[in-house]
Amino acid sequence: MATTEPTIPTTEPLSTGATVHVGSETAREWWRDAVIYQVYPRSFADGNGDGIGDIPGITSRLDHLQTLGVDAVWLSPFYRSPQKDAGYDVADYRDVDPLFGTLADFDAMLAGAHARGMRVIVDLVPNHTSDQHVWFQQALASAPGSPERARYIFRDGRGPAGEEPPNNWHSIFGGPAWTRLEPREDDGPLGPQWYLHLFDSTQPDLDWDHPEVRTEFTDVLRFWLDKGVDGFRVDVAHGLVKADGLPDWHGHVSMVDGGTSDDAEDDPGAPEDGSTGAGNQGPMFDQDGVHEIYRTWHDVLAEYDGDRCLVAEAWVEPLSRLARYVRPDEMHQAFNFSFLTTAWDAAALRRVVAASYQANDEVGAPTTWVLSNHDVVRHVTRLGLPDVGVRPNGVFATDPQPDEELGLRRGRAATLLMLGLPGSAYLYQGEELGLPEHTTMPNEVRQDPAHFRTHGSEAGRDGCRVPLPWHADAPGFGFGPAGEPWLPQPASYARYAADVQEGVEGSTFELYRAALATRRAEGIGHGGMAWLEAWEDSADVVAFRNGDVVVMANLGTAPVALPVGAEVLLTSGPVTDELPADTTVWLRA
Repeated sequence: MATTEPTIPTTEPLSTGATVHVGSETAREWWRDAVIYQVYPRSFADGNGDGIGDIPGITSRLDHLQTLGVDAVWLSPFYRSPQKDAGYDVADYRDVDPLFGTLADFDAMLAGAHARGMRVIVDLVPNHTSDQHVWFQQALASAPGSPERARYIFRDGRGPAGEEPPNNWHSIFGGPAWTRLEPREDDGPLGPQWYLHLFDSTQPDLDWDHPEVRTEFTDVLRFWLDKGVDGFRVDVAHGLVKADGLPDWHGHVSMVDGGTSDDAEDDPGAPEDGSTGAGNQGPMFDQDGVHEIYRTWHDVLAEYDGDRCLVAEAWVEPLSRLARYVRPDEMHQAFNFSFLTTAWDAAALRRVVAASYQANDEVGAPTTWVLSNHDVVRHVTRLGLPDVGVRPNGVFATDPQPDEELGLRRGRAATLLMLGLPGSAYLYQGEELGLPEHTTMPNEVRQDPAHFRTHGSEAGRDGCRVPLPWHADAPGFGFGPAGEPWLPQPASYARYAADVQEGVEGSTFELYRAALATRRAEGIGHGGMAWLEAWEDSADVVAFRNGDVVVMANLGTAPVALPVGAEVLLTSGPVTDELPADTTVWLRA
């Protein structure tokens, strides 16, 4: 098949074009170039046979993570919780939920990770608590205007009898963002008050203007830092502070925009800031006041040795706005959701990569790459959908189904492209196995509140949270002793199980393991980056040099000639003297 891309003869060096990012040999805190693995505890490994993953299960699988070669582990919430939102509704920030184990189990897991050279980051959920948190229970038992209610956002309603919500905000999970209390004898003239919840009604938002709220969370930080954790991933980091007066807003707010992210690619006047529509907008997000909070937290972490870090989950665009979260005296990393939501398009990827480095380099922060997590459809599935620009919140069995083979091929290529970029990178559990979304899950077993609060119009996030397959021939694919996991696993997971991939040449697990080893050996995470001149404006190829390594990704439909005589270090799929479609290669050339 003919190629429309240039062939580079071996007698001429590969010319670099624009320098995108200058590497650093001096700024070497571990989090600047770390590869961090997200563990979703209830779906990673079940140690006691109740069908739900737990901390002893995590400990039992630390060798898997060490073999993979990650630098750190991030644990989604394991705190005491009613589990109305899978642990993101926290009732006690200083204890482990019995569902997951005990504080002693946590200490053993932390020690096991550290003994294997892996750091541990824990989730912190500061925007809201559970409605079962002692503070909220005290608020419910107290009168309007009381100190107990002041820790949360309670307001009188609108209308003659306060029967309308205080404003028109909607929950990210669907439905109104306000719930009215039951009547009390000491209610004011407008009757029972309303409380704000940007997520589920069981997750009341805290009022971060209250000094007691701020003191409580600095104490929570110290509790876990004293235990030896290496950092915190901060949930909804852009949402803690709301605009004064809580004004009405007529925009749309959601966890993941269900529209398309490829409008920019089709628009000749596309913005160069890398925006994909992934940012949450409105008076409830990205208010300037959040930065004072993170400067305080930065000072707390600085009291401890070991370069402890703060990681922002902030759905913020443009990237220049996101970079404010990682200024030198604030947080250390911020997930690059603009990259995650960019379509499979060479020009769009070059735009978002260049804009990311420009924004983060201005504040001296690393760019933090990510393709999948517990809130989005797994990237091997997204990239196999008929329209790769769509970002659905889950996939129903009745929806157009992904091409599993195409998605895996593109997913492997996307990962190798991401891991070739300087900076830090996050992996979501199971992606090292090439694990796809469960796209045919029966609706009656779904548990995500987003599914129920949208009255079933959104599938929700259960499909990416299905328990991992460890052994192809075991009940429940070896997830736990009982063989009955909390969410059903599709039969296809047998071919993705860890035991049929570890040590098997060409498997996705071995690709990831080789990529992390090569990344470390070649210093890719702290390297510099420049586009390769020959493909700088290519419609199909993303190609750049990072130190001695050349990364080429073919996103087109036709093969592309490789540089003659180049040494192939690693490839996401078979190559000859040409790079096939949907394939990434690392070269020495």
